Amino acid sequence: MPDLKTLVEETYAEGFRGIYGEVLITAHDEKWLRHCVNAVTGHASSTIMCDCEAGVAQWIGPAAAAANKTPDGRPGAIVQFHVPRFRKNREKHLERVMLARISQNVLTCPTARCFNQIDSDDYFKLGRKVAMFGDRHQFRDQRYGEKGWVIPILAGEFFLSRRFGFRDGVMGGNLWFMAASADAALSAAERAAAAVDACPDVVTTFPGGVASSGSKAGSSYDFLIAATYAEYCPTLKEKLGDKSKVPAGVASITEIIINGKDLDAIKVATKAAIAAAAPTPDLVRITAGNYGGRLGKSFVHLHELID
Repeated sequence: MPDLKTLVEETYAEGFRGIYGEVLITAHDEKWLRHCVNAVTGHASSTIMCDCEAGVAQWIGPAAAAANKTPDGRPGAIVQFHVPRFRKNREKHLERVMLARISQNVLTCPTARCFNQIDSDDYFKLGRKVAMFGDRHQFRDQRYGEKGWVIPILAGEFFLSRRFGFRDGVMGGNLWFMAASADAALSAAERAAAAVDACPDVVTTFPGGVASSGSKAGSSYDFLIAATYAEYCPTLKEKLGDKSKVPAGVASITEIIINGKDLDAIKVATKAAIAAAAPTPDLVRITAGNYGGRLGKSFVHLHELID
């Protein structure tokens, strides 16, 4: 294991506040569960141009302990949908996000069911709204210990909870992996993403949990709100000269983004990600992206974690 204080830069990841909903999706088997999850978390990598950031917080297998089994005893996945708190219409927007994704991607998936995971004073009556697809043949019922709606469909019946809660969360936790080759940068990020996936209450949102195109706020085009972080592009090092921030010996940089229940959950996941990635051969540096506190105030100081 390399010396972490040398490998890890003394900096911080700058997260920001958000709100999120959380659902449990179950299906007849793992194949259809994964089809459903892939659909419901699609086009949800970054809030820059996606309607939300979504990912899987936990997979629940049929062999899970009794306390962790799904309500219907089938394979399941807990999915989070995050929206930045700085959106003026954040609650209405989150409701639209969840309504669209549950109705279009869960209802339509063979054998799927959808259960609420957050009991909160404020909630969305999504069950009733999705149930209108039943064209007045829908009905309320209590199944699997849960009050919900039953919708007759061609394949049989679709069940979902009546109410779906939401709460405050944190978005934008991150780590960057700077390596001597593209293979090494990807390997480090893959190890880190797998470690985050094993932690509770957090999600990674990019394909495979890894982002290859970390961005900066703003652009030379006035109609874009983000652009490639040129100062950290290895292929631009010679062109940018002294303006380049790519360390010597670095040929590729990858990133993971971590959203979660709260700042503590993101810190736990970040620590696990550092430990998993650190032994990667040809890894030059682990660092994180921040904007000097202009984006958010949810800081994850890396050296505090390795201490």
